[in-house]
Amino acid sequence: MDVGVLGLGHYVPEKVVTNHDLEKIVDTNDEWIRTRTGIEERRIAEEDMDTSDMAFLAAEKAINNANLKPNDIDLILVATVTPDTPFPSVSCMIQERLGAMNAAAMDISAACSGFMYGMVTAKQFIENSTYKHVLVVGVEKLSKITDWSDRSTCVLFGDGAGAAVMGQVSDGKGILSFELGANGAGGKELKQEKDTGYLYMNGREVFKFAVRQMPESSVNVIKAAGYKEDDVDYLVPHQANIRIMEAARQRLGIAEDKMAKTVKKYGNNSAASIPIALSESVADGKINDNDLIVLVGFGGGLTWGALAIKWGR
Repeated sequence: MDVGVLGLGHYVPEKVVTNHDLEKIVDTNDEWIRTRTGIEERRIAEEDMDTSDMAFLAAEKAINNANLKPNDIDLILVATVTPDTPFPSVSCMIQERLGAMNAAAMDISAACSGFMYGMVTAKQFIENSTYKHVLVVGVEKLSKITDWSDRSTCVLFGDGAGAAVMGQVSDGKGILSFELGANGAGGKELKQEKDTGYLYMNGREVFKFAVRQMPESSVNVIKAAGYKEDDVDYLVPHQANIRIMEAARQRLGIAEDKMAKTVKKYGNNSAASIPIALSESVADGKINDNDLIVLVGFGGGLTWGALAIKWGR
C-alpha cells in the first residue's frame, strides 16, 4: 500500500517579533541575526494561546483540505516538546475539540524531528491496515521555554503549528523511503534545563552535527528511493538556520528557488517548522503533482529524520 499526504494545514500566531524588537531587550542587532541565522522575524503566541490551540487550528485546516470529517480520523499523533501540560496529551485535547471521537491519540517527543517520526509512524499503521486516516501534527510554543534574556537562543525560536492527514495514495506516490536516527550521547547539547525550564543549546556543536547529518540523510533517502540527487524537485529542510539549510541544498545541487525558506519570517518552530514550510509551499504552488520532494531535519535528543516523497494523492 502506498501511503502519502491527503491534506495539509498550518497556523502561525498573529504577533510578529522582529530583530529590531529584540535589539531593545538583549545585546544583539538585526545584521548579526540575519547574517548568522537568516531570521528577520518570528511569530509569538499570546499568553492565553497554548500549544493545543495552535494544534487544533492547523489540524482543522488539514482535515478540511483532505475533504474529510473529524470522525474519519483513526489516529492522532502530535509531535511537540512544549505540551500544555505533561498530561493529558495535546493529541487528546485536540481530539475532543475536533470531535474526532473515533481516533486513538498520543504525543511524540523527538523535538525538531518529531513531525517526521510522526509521518513514519502513521505510515506503519496505514500500511498494515490498522488505520485508514492518520492526523499528524507538529506544534510548538517555544516562547514559553525561551529565556528572553539569553541572546544566543531568544533570537532563534518562534511558535506555530503544521498538520498533515495521511492515508492511502495512488500507486507510486507517497513516501518512497525514510531514515530515522538518534544519538542520545548528544542530548546534552540541546535540551530543556531541569532547574530553569529554559531551552539550552550548544550552538557550535549542534551546528557541526546538523551540517553533516542533514545532507547525509537527504542523500540516503534519495538513493534508497532509487533516485539521484539531481532528480529532486523540491527540498523542505528543518528551518533552523539558513547556513545549515544551505549546506543541505548545495550538497544535493538543488537551485535556491527549489528549497522551502520560511526561517526568514518564522524562525525555528521545532517540530512545527517542516509541516508549516510544507503546507505553505504546496499552497503557493511550489510543489506539484509527481514532484520528488525531500523532507529532512534534526533536533534535540539528538534525533534526525528524512523522507523521500513522490508528491500527490
